[in-house]
Amino acid sequence: MCGIAGIIDQPGQIITDFELKKMTDAVAHRGPDGEGFYVDKNLGFGHRRLSIIDLSQAGDQPMKLDEDYVITFNGEIYNYIELKDELKKLGHQFNTQTDTEVILVAYREWGTACVEKFNGMWAFAIHDIKNDIVFCSRDRFGVKPFYYTLINGKFFFGSEIKQLIHLQSNWFVNKRVLMDFLVFSLVDHTDQTFFEGINVLLGSHNLIYSLKSNTFSINKYYSITKHQKINNLSDIDSIKVFKAGIEQAVKFRLRSDVKVGTCLSGGLDSSYIASLASDLYNHKDEQFSAITAQSLLKEEDESNYASKVVESCGLNWLVTKPTTEDFLASLDEVIYNQEEPFLGMAIYMQHFVMKKAKDAGIVVLLDGQGADEILLGYSRYIAAYFKSLPFTNLINNIIKAKDHFGISALTLLKYYLYFTSYSIRGKRNMWRFRHIKTQYIKYLGIDTVKKITAGYKDIDKLQQLEIFSTQLPSLLRYEDKNSMASSIEARLPFLDWNFVELALSINNSFKIRNGWSKFILRRAMQGGTLPDEITWRKKKLGFNAPTSIWFEGFTDVNSIINKSVILNKIYDGKIPNYTNEQIKWRLLNIAKWEKIYNIKIN
Repeated sequence: MCGIAGIIDQPGQIITDFELKKMTDAVAHRGPDGEGFYVDKNLGFGHRRLSIIDLSQAGDQPMKLDEDYVITFNGEIYNYIELKDELKKLGHQFNTQTDTEVILVAYREWGTACVEKFNGMWAFAIHDIKNDIVFCSRDRFGVKPFYYTLINGKFFFGSEIKQLIHLQSNWFVNKRVLMDFLVFSLVDHTDQTFFEGINVLLGSHNLIYSLKSNTFSINKYYSITKHQKINNLSDIDSIKVFKAGIEQAVKFRLRSDVKVGTCLSGGLDSSYIASLASDLYNHKDEQFSAITAQSLLKEEDESNYASKVVESCGLNWLVTKPTTEDFLASLDEVIYNQEEPFLGMAIYMQHFVMKKAKDAGIVVLLDGQGADEILLGYSRYIAAYFKSLPFTNLINNIIKAKDHFGISALTLLKYYLYFTSYSIRGKRNMWRFRHIKTQYIKYLGIDTVKKITAGYKDIDKLQQLEIFSTQLPSLLRYEDKNSMASSIEARLPFLDWNFVELALSINNSFKIRNGWSKFILRRAMQGGTLPDEITWRKKKLGFNAPTSIWFEGFTDVNSIINKSVILNKIYDGKIPNYTNEQIKWRLLNIAKWEKIYNIKIN
């Protein structure tokens, strides 16, 4: 896991190490174990290294393969051992034990199609010297970031936005992204960022830069394939392939030459990962470590569940319980680390988990991101699932879902109406933000919201939309920025691409059954080391932040919001004093972000 940087200037220009070093210094936290540079006339790569596999200098980057290819790479290719064996049989030789070298040799053998062979997370750029191109790629689901911008004819890319903002004195907010965030709670759903002129290469996409023509093109290389054979399996056989798939994904993500641990909220996803990983972890001289963030609010605290997982699996348990003072002290730091506004304070709980891991000497941390999106775990998925049911089954399922999701029948009905009706959803949000000037409202991405609403008529389309656009990308951004700020590599077994395809192919009736969410996951957990009170628990929480308590201790919230130049510009008159904590956080986040990054609005 590392930080990458690159510059491509006009032909005849010369890139310097000094230019690259300004970019790599900005992400020293992503790679505290070393740095390196590569320059070839008007092309330059920079790299910061966090050593995970092959800790020797043989893994230093940028890495060169003969005089043909040079790479700067951030991520992990988990199946590098299997690919290495395959490439050896094809006549290739290797000089290191790294996955980085495997990428280069794979590119030599298969060209740009090499990415279709990779099982992992990545963002990289390869200078293909023979073909005079730079081949850039981002993993299928966008776990690792790749930002880029064009300024005065020069192309810049990096792992974080802060590597690019020094390139010009004034940055303006992207009004489309701002309005989607504020009004519809949408973020990271397009290739645009909050910084006008800075874009992100989307997951499943390659970018090829021609050094001859000084132009680049972007193409999508991956779409999810669903397998009918898996969909036709019985419930018993579905559970078997499910368990085999997730166990392989965990095994791959335990490959490391440094200490590995896991996040543990006490929920289904993290508990299952913890139980599997503790059994598979091959460092038997030490207990497998799990880290939990404990909430100050008793009703939001899952540590009681986490403690039962720890006891059942024999884990080394590390607990952090952030106070209001801790939150206030880290307020600006996390906003700076995240680089763009985010939707809620739970990000701070994750921040403290990562800090705890760093203090414990854990360099790799497993997490359960992706499970809800592929296993219909969110309550709102019930709306889409109900749409697929005959009316005669609807009432019975509402009654059972009420019991097993831990929410009332009335709330379920509200979910159903709100998420399946653009008219209701749109009008509700437009009314809430009726004080915003019309000239800014027009920037709203209404089409995206309509697409989301339409997705509830087809649960498969909804899942794909949330995986690639409206849900998962933001969660992955939060995880990457929080983990790397503490020099931690986060690995996500539920987002192993083979497992994603397997899980999405399993019949939906095995995911929501008799009102139970994630039914197949619960069945897979049954009979293992975890107690039934974990396996069949109802209420879903996660690392929820004690928002109400933290806000009580933050006395100058309204003052900060009211001083925001951006917010005063977009509101017609005085900024409303919203009582909704989620909206208030969004306004506060915008005001703080604007000041930290000196952002303007035009």
